Amino acid sequence: MAEKLMKFSEAVKKYDPVIGLETHVELSTNTKLFCPAHIEFGGEPNTQLTPVSLGLPGSLPVINKTAVDYAIKLGLALHCEIAEWSQFARKNYFYPDMPRDYQISQYDKPTNGNGYLDVELDDGSVFRVPIERAHIEDDAGKNTHIGGADGRIEGADHSLVDYNRAGVPLIEIVTKPIEGVGDRAAEIAGAYMRTLRDIVRALNISHARMEQGNMRADVNVSLRPSPSDPYGTRSETKNVNSFRGIEKTITYEIRRQAARLDEGKEILQETRHWDESTQTTAGGRLKTDADDYRYFPDPDLVMLHITKEHIAEIAAEMPEMPRERRNRLQKEWGLSDLQMRDIINADALDLIEETVKAGAKAAGARKWWLGELSREANKKEVSLEELPITPADVAEVEKLIASGKLNDKLAKQTVAGVLAGEGTPDEVVKKHGYKIVEDTGAIEAAVDEALAANPDVAEKLKSGNMKPMGVIIGAVMKATRGQADAKAVTKIVMSKVKG
Repeated sequence: MAEKLMKFSEAVKKYDPVIGLETHVELSTNTKLFCPAHIEFGGEPNTQLTPVSLGLPGSLPVINKTAVDYAIKLGLALHCEIAEWSQFARKNYFYPDMPRDYQISQYDKPTNGNGYLDVELDDGSVFRVPIERAHIEDDAGKNTHIGGADGRIEGADHSLVDYNRAGVPLIEIVTKPIEGVGDRAAEIAGAYMRTLRDIVRALNISHARMEQGNMRADVNVSLRPSPSDPYGTRSETKNVNSFRGIEKTITYEIRRQAARLDEGKEILQETRHWDESTQTTAGGRLKTDADDYRYFPDPDLVMLHITKEHIAEIAAEMPEMPRERRNRLQKEWGLSDLQMRDIINADALDLIEETVKAGAKAAGARKWWLGELSREANKKEVSLEELPITPADVAEVEKLIASGKLNDKLAKQTVAGVLAGEGTPDEVVKKHGYKIVEDTGAIEAAVDEALAANPDVAEKLKSGNMKPMGVIIGAVMKATRGQADAKAVTKIVMSKVKG
């Protein structure tokens, strides 16, 4: 039975939303956090294992130094205080996909704490998100439920467990309660997640591909009557793995909780799950508090000592951060603030930069990714990154246009062929025989025919009225199957009407 919802605009007038995000970032180390098992996405199930990742008796964990260095990098980028001494703890509860039945995490002594991240919103304003901690832990395995709809546990008759992911290093970034978000709660959360994704990619510590589970978030939402009141009871929607999903989860939970509060109903402190197919959240288990996990220091791991000298070494090697990079590219590409914001909002900056690096001009790369390809992504309801076309493909199309081998229409047809899986731009061009008609005699014949069929247009062109030129160009393009060069057509038309 569908839950009652309040209109969003009414909900944020009646209640003050407070949100929080717990983001899990899977680190791109070669081996796991506490053992030398190799990590490879999509590997054959249960092949990336050691006695440690299987939790076999007598096996002992040894910390991955690279993972610690990655955590320090992220701590610096998030303006965190980096602890000289931090500690790993055992987090105890039943994990069907964690063979040792507890997670090694950090509790009261995390590596990074008390930071912040400034995020830029659609209107150019900046919102500061407070960071509680960014601690190191290892991941669980993966359950696959067989027999249920869309792989969900509901209706499944059995489950399979793949332990390949068990022990993969994670950093969990936990915000403090984010207050003052009002009706921009979803926008702020989306901007925060995108900024965080850009940072971990810039640091080269994670692939941060949400569709592959490299980055996912638990979304906390609560409502209170006013900013001066205590926090309300929160819900926690687990493992949301898309920006849109996070934004929609927040909007939905605000509407759901507001409707319940308006009817005098209780908000349960529970975990929930986002269902993309129904665009709703559904209740899971009652949410436990930290005490219920029975944390205690892991007796197999000594405390982690990070010296000031080591932090300084890592700080000296920090790469350009996303905001500085955006400012640099905006200047290099000659873009206005609004144009750069459009690129950021479309999540196209990386793709455009890679296209430019592959040989295209910035204007051409921007035209494709914000135009034809954005429309295709919206139609298919996928991200630009998920389209079956690469920056190198787009750059190749631009080169074919610049060399005079394709016009705009043929270029669009070529891109459509690439998206349809017909191969690279060169392969698509060869397959369909796309090329600009270079036979000026054939173009002249088509122009003569178009002018004869449109005498009124010809008269207007003779008098200097260029507005109906498109009628003639369109007719010539039709006659040449779109393979005439528009500039050449225009030149020939003008020579004829003036002659």
